[in-house]
Amino acid sequence: MHQHWPGEFVYCPLCATRLEQRRVGGKLRPVCPSCGYIHFRNPGVGVAALVQNDEGRVLMIRRGPQATQSGLWAIPAGYVDYGEDVREAAAREMLEETGLEVAIGEPIYVASNFHDPAKLTVGIWFHGTVTGGRLEAGDDADDVGYFPLEDLPPLAFETDEALFARLRSERRAGEAIG
Repeated sequence: MHQHWPGEFVYCPLCATRLEQRRVGGKLRPVCPSCGYIHFRNPGVGVAALVQNDEGRVLMIRRGPQATQSGLWAIPAGYVDYGEDVREAAAREMLEETGLEVAIGEPIYVASNFHDPAKLTVGIWFHGTVTGGRLEAGDDADDVGYFPLEDLPPLAFETDEALFARLRSERRAGEAIG
């Protein structure tokens, strides 16, 4: 059975014929019976940078009134534009949302995001190090601050919570070993 997601194409974007579900490569996909167009709906790519201060507190933004999950907190993040490098996108989003310039390091977490069924994404979280700028809320954020892993504000996204749970677990494991 085909699962319908919000925002799926109903008509062919090339010739406007109603699409049919057909098996392509072992999976049901929208196919145009007139011109043969096959629609492969792929998730978008989102990026985030995890920045921690000298005390180990994590930098977060509170999502503004125009953003989804308004009033809740998240790691600064956003979408990768077509043709944009993922690390450049993470640095751009950080600057737009926090006013900080950040050197983007290695990926620390990757997850599928299902919080918006109309816009599924694959998220990549990178380690980030502040290199300049001035901390201030911007873009779709209305507040910004650093928080201890053990006392986070209400979070907007389950994927951020999963990353924080992993970081807390790694910290406890490191303390047990040391």
